[in-house]
Amino acid sequence: MSEIRRIALTAGEPAGIGPDLCIQLAQSPQTNQIVVIADPVLLQQRAEALSLPINLIQFDPGIEATPSVAGSIVYLPCELAEKVVAGQLNSANSAYVLKTLQIALDGCLDGKFDAVVTAPVHKGVINDAQVPFSGHTEFFADGSGVNKVVMMLATPELRVALATTHLPLRDVSDAITQESLLKIMQILADSLQHSFGLKQPRIAVCGLNPHAGESGHLGTEEQTVIEPAIKYMQDKGYDFTGPWPADTIFVKSRLADYDAVLAMYHDQGLPVLKHQGFGDAVNITLGLPFIRTSVDHGTALDLAGTGKASATSLQAAINMAETMSQYKNIL
Repeated sequence: MSEIRRIALTAGEPAGIGPDLCIQLAQSPQTNQIVVIADPVLLQQRAEALSLPINLIQFDPGIEATPSVAGSIVYLPCELAEKVVAGQLNSANSAYVLKTLQIALDGCLDGKFDAVVTAPVHKGVINDAQVPFSGHTEFFADGSGVNKVVMMLATPELRVALATTHLPLRDVSDAITQESLLKIMQILADSLQHSFGLKQPRIAVCGLNPHAGESGHLGTEEQTVIEPAIKYMQDKGYDFTGPWPADTIFVKSRLADYDAVLAMYHDQGLPVLKHQGFGDAVNITLGLPFIRTSVDHGTALDLAGTGKASATSLQAAINMAETMSQYKNIL
């Protein structure tokens, strides 16, 4: 690949703010080439709704990548099934959404793209089309033959990875096994080394229970699962510590000693991170054979076509993908 990276950008749910964000992003120059995977008619219509100028240029993989210039979008076409009305979901276009993801996946696997950044999709309307779909993460993992990935959200000041993701709280304890936790810890440590340039990442591991189990009085998962996993990774030379009570590890003075925190479940770690940096946060999938980042918000149907959506998180996701690709190429 050339020094200029090619980053695929899927435009997400067509009735949501994804197309708006692509148009808004294109109003500023980019360091690398952003290739938007979308229906060009949709992009043109949304640009007109937002009263923003846009020059659409069809992607040609045979031409050397150049940085994206302000006012232009390099696009890879993917045709909608039906016309889109901003803010109104239509399950007839669910296949279109999945096709944009498949194009990005194939392009990353064959080396056409250095990374993929995803605008938000609406899982419900895809499932309404009788297509089983649980999210970007699972789609890319299945498509690339990976059986274990890790979800991590990051702001400029904080990284939080999750041992479990979208599970009912009553199922979390059963899902945290030594085998699963060790795989997650290995992926997290390797990714921080190879995609973030941290030679010896310092990782704090949360306990599952209040006060990290209070020596077994408030639960035994720390003693039977989490502590042995930490000890195993320490014996391998990795800098994991814990298990820490979540209500004390997320203190600014404590966080200064760590490069990442591994939380046991979704709402243990992500409310802290989103309170600290919502809008600047990036969702990263670790463990894939390519770089994938995303925004930290949903489709915001009520804002689609209004010009009120902010592209801050999308720009942060682009920046993160660029940074990660630089470290990957170095290593």
